Amino acid sequence: MVWCIIQVAMEMDLIKTNPDVMMGKPVIAGTRITVELILEKLAAGETVEQILDAHPRLTRETISAALLYAVRNLPTYPPEAA
Repeated sequence: MVWCIIQVAMEMDLIKTNPDVMMGKPVIAGTRITVELILEKLAAGETVEQILDAHPRLTRETISAALLYAVRNLPTYPPEAA
């Protein structure tokens, strides 16, 4: 339970939305790096290390916060019927 509270607090501090920044998309606080960009890079097969090298302002913690944000906030869709 305590871990979950800490995770929520971390996410709230590290992920921000502002209609004047990146059209209101969730970004890593203090940057213009969107949660969407991080997810796209991971989905394309980039490793966390590659992302960190390409974006020095990111940390493992901010990437984890982006993933946690996505899990909690992005819509989910049922699998298509086979």
